[in-house]
Amino acid sequence: MQALSFLNHWLNGLSPALGVAGLLTLAASWLWRGQLAGTGWQRWGVTTLAGVLTLLGGLAWLGQDGAMRTYAAVVGVCATVQWLFLRPWLRLRRRRA
Repeated sequence: MQALSFLNHWLNGLSPALGVAGLLTLAASWLWRGQLAGTGWQRWGVTTLAGVLTLLGGLAWLGQDGAMRTYAAVVGVCATVQWLFLRPWLRLRRRRA
């Protein structure tokens, strides 16, 4: 496999994580403007990393890429990461006090 073809294959394989992370970061920035921790680039980078690791874990576990279970896991993991950027434990602590 040539280098350009190899790069194209990997970018296409990782594009679900990149796309979901980008859309979630933009939507979270729009919905929760002043409540999110970190900059947009930091949130996008961490969410992308979590999505890529989920894709690689699905590839290792299932033995093939493109499985719908893996894509569902990517959406769930990326949404959880964005939720953690809202720091819900701080609001819970304020409610108890």
